[in-house]
Amino acid sequence: MSLNNSLLTVSIEDVIFHAFHGVFPQEAIVGNEFSLSLSVKIRITEGMKLDMLEGTVSYADLYDICLGEMSKPSKLIEHLAIRIVHKIKLEFPEVVEGEIRITKLHPPIAGFDGKASVCMRF
Repeated sequence: MSLNNSLLTVSIEDVIFHAFHGVFPQEAIVGNEFSLSLSVKIRITEGMKLDMLEGTVSYADLYDICLGEMSKPSKLIEHLAIRIVHKIKLEFPEVVEGEIRITKLHPPIAGFDGKASVCMRF
């Protein structure tokens, strides 16, 4: 059976970051908690079949990209998601498609008891 045209998904899920994204000045001072989930799809390679690192996308590398971008404040989590996707596409051209979800766990909205998210398919 040939797997050469099959897609494999590499994911990191529900990673928690303390970061300083938001429109309000207080968010730049105290920050907020964010949850990030990311999945990317790549074609199965010979390296994967032979249990070799070559030809795959490491979830540790995906985490490092997210960590680096999370450390740069943005007013909008939409902008943050776009930056992360752009960096992934630059570093891993083998990524065929993917999805990122960034959730602000405690948005500063009076009377609001919930979370706010953006989700981007690419």
